[in-house]
Amino acid sequence: MTTPVPILAQPPLPAADTRLQGPPVPPQIRIAAYSDIEWERFIEEWVAALQSAYVCVRRFGGTGDEGVDVAGFKTEQGFEGAWDCYQCKHYDHPLGPAEAFAEILKVFVHASKGDYLLPDAYRYLAPQECGTKLTKLLSKPSRLKAEFLSAVDSNPGWVGGWTPQQVADAKSLAAVTDFSIFGSIPLREVLDLHASTRYHAARFGGPLPARPPIGLPPDVLDAREVRYVDQLVEVYVEAHPGVLFPRDSLASDPVVGDHFRRQRESFFSAEALRVYARDSVPEGTFEALQDDLHRGVVEVEQAPHPSGMDRLTDVLQAAIAVQLDRHRLIEQTGPGDRKGMCHQLANDDRLHWIGPLS
Repeated sequence: MTTPVPILAQPPLPAADTRLQGPPVPPQIRIAAYSDIEWERFIEEWVAALQSAYVCVRRFGGTGDEGVDVAGFKTEQGFEGAWDCYQCKHYDHPLGPAEAFAEILKVFVHASKGDYLLPDAYRYLAPQECGTKLTKLLSKPSRLKAEFLSAVDSNPGWVGGWTPQQVADAKSLAAVTDFSIFGSIPLREVLDLHASTRYHAARFGGPLPARPPIGLPPDVLDAREVRYVDQLVEVYVEAHPGVLFPRDSLASDPVVGDHFRRQRESFFSAEALRVYARDSVPEGTFEALQDDLHRGVVEVEQAPHPSGMDRLTDVLQAAIAVQLDRHRLIEQTGPGDRKGMCHQLANDDRLHWIGPLS
């Protein structure tokens, strides 16, 4: 019985880089220079993009990996349940049958020992892909099995490191296994899917994915809006003494309604940018942009102002003018996002329009 594998949602993300620009070379060229470990990390990112198929993706490459570089687990049972194996081979030549057979033998040895169940699918991934002979064999599962078993029998030195009993058990399991579980995935397919992930811009530069259209704010205020809305109410009350401004009717108020609706639109634009960043760039990228915007407006916020409305207006105008070109995310950031980030900062009490200054 193997030890249950801890379930992790996705591989760790690279550290946030404000620009995320790599050299202007095709991804295939950059991949050719990868180390074995970096190639495995790249494949781990790609497998994680298949998140609908797996509850967890784990990388095991290196000494003691038991023939598994990257595993996609379909259940929380890990290796004791349904799973797929991704074998990463970063060679300077196409993968051949002998190299593939050595890895297949590993899988059957460890599966017959009870280290894990056989995977539902076993896929080779190599920058130079599979050679013509191996590609043809992978397209003919019965012939692949026959040639694999023949190779084990005719190359005793090739199976060195395993005991005769381990090899015999592996052959027995192979003999009753459908070899259609073995296959390969072309690099172009890997890159096409990887391009849709938040990892891609960090690795290869190039344009960020298109940002989805920004919808209108919901009619009803939600929990995310409490603090910045309360700060706006303070501004409105100061500007119009004696007038009540209930939260739920601000949008329809004849005095401040237009102003309030604009602020909500900006806030939700910034929230949409936060979600876009979560799905398109490394963790911390949006927060780095927001922090720099705060640094750019905080002096304006802390300067004396005749009123809270004056402070708010000056800060929003300053936010549009802050120099943020060092951030790659700025190419997807508009004036409404900048104003909305100010309201996000007000939500976190990092900016104030009336009362304590940050």
